[in-house]
Amino acid sequence: MRHFDLVIIGTGSGNSIAGPAFEHLDIAILEKGAFGGTCLNVGCIPTKMYVHPADLADGARRAGELGVDAHVDRVRWTDIRDRIFRRIDAIEAGGREYRTGERTPNITVYTGTAKFLDARTIDTGTGETITADRIVVAAGGRPTLPDVAGLSDPAGYGPGHRLHTSDTIMRIDELPKSLVVLGGGYIAAEFAHVFASFGTQVTQLVRSDRLLRSQDAEVSAAFTAAADRRYDVRTHAGLTKVVESETGVRVEFDSPEGPQTVEADLVLVAIGRTPNSDLLDVAAAGLDTHADGRLIVDEYQRTSVPGIWALGDISSDYALKHVANHEAKVVAHNLQHPDDLIRTDHRFVPAAVFTDPQIASVGLTEEQAKARQLRYVTKVQNYGDIAAGWAREDSTNFAKVIADPATGLILGAHIIGPEAATVIQPFIQAMSLGQTVAEVARGQYWIHPALSELVENALLGLELDAEIPDLLPR
Repeated sequence: MRHFDLVIIGTGSGNSIAGPAFEHLDIAILEKGAFGGTCLNVGCIPTKMYVHPADLADGARRAGELGVDAHVDRVRWTDIRDRIFRRIDAIEAGGREYRTGERTPNITVYTGTAKFLDARTIDTGTGETITADRIVVAAGGRPTLPDVAGLSDPAGYGPGHRLHTSDTIMRIDELPKSLVVLGGGYIAAEFAHVFASFGTQVTQLVRSDRLLRSQDAEVSAAFTAAADRRYDVRTHAGLTKVVESETGVRVEFDSPEGPQTVEADLVLVAIGRTPNSDLLDVAAAGLDTHADGRLIVDEYQRTSVPGIWALGDISSDYALKHVANHEAKVVAHNLQHPDDLIRTDHRFVPAAVFTDPQIASVGLTEEQAKARQLRYVTKVQNYGDIAAGWAREDSTNFAKVIADPATGLILGAHIIGPEAATVIQPFIQAMSLGQTVAEVARGQYWIHPALSELVENALLGLELDAEIPDLLPR
């Protein structure tokens, strides 16, 4: 039985830990699937590579509103798909070759489904069992399948089937004429946007009363209305049965109007993701988990078992690549400096939904501020009230900022509209650096007429206890 100084399970953000500072250690890396993890292979990178051409296609259709008559002649699905995965697959192959080749001689790669036998012993899934002094669990997650007739069997998804998850739908051979999207979260929202923009007839089914319920309520309501104008959104839909045939898929669900049925070429199940802790049999190692299966970690990313660390989707509250990267840096430092541990910084974690309209958020929603009984003020700034919004004839999108009226500190910011993921950055910076509303709004130039004026005007519109001066003293 071979012994290692360090074992890393997963090659997403966890793979970055095994850098030059660890060259003196004998390291095992365990990966059951593609190198690079969720983000590279089936997550944020390929999906955004689909979103950009979708934005172009949708923009052409809406150009007439601005006096430009344009149309989309054809969407070459296989060309889009192959362009994306030629790059993705080459990066995956390069990462695998790097770890298995001569450039990292201190690293041994095992390509099987790992399982804990105890807190220091792992079955690699390749016929070999190994032990380790220290272990990093960064094994990510997988799409959640609903406990609904016709949907619960993982073997019923992917090539050769009409059922798909986000892991499989991006590699289909042809663009479907019709698609049912199950779920109301960010994955469902992004794929509904992509396929609707490419001309697919999309029906989205969600159990609740609106889409993207984790967003601020005003943003969630605005997005639900915008989505329903683009494709068929069915709220209060309780799935009962899905039947696949050679010609299509029939989705049966309950609604306030009674039992309903929708038929389509394909079904995309996008109801969430499940941490892979169960596949690892973490109970055998004595690792504590949350009710949803995520590993419990402290502020240093330590699990309940000394010597075992965890990061990313398998343990984090945030299924976000930028969070997993931050946690990997923390784990790498703490492995090197056990007497000088650093904490992860989860105070102001931003997120974005790359749909149309685009959405970005950081900090508290108004509902959360109310629940915490905080004293706060808000300002909703419409895109249509700034010059860059006039250029787009924008009449629906907005930014919403929440602040402490006494201190002038920003508590949260939420944007729905063009380039929201970029426009929100001044809010993120202000919150992270402790800058006040006055300092951000008046302490710098704002390019006119740019979308960033949305932030400036939102800040200036807040009714704080102290009036914001026209100029700050220098």
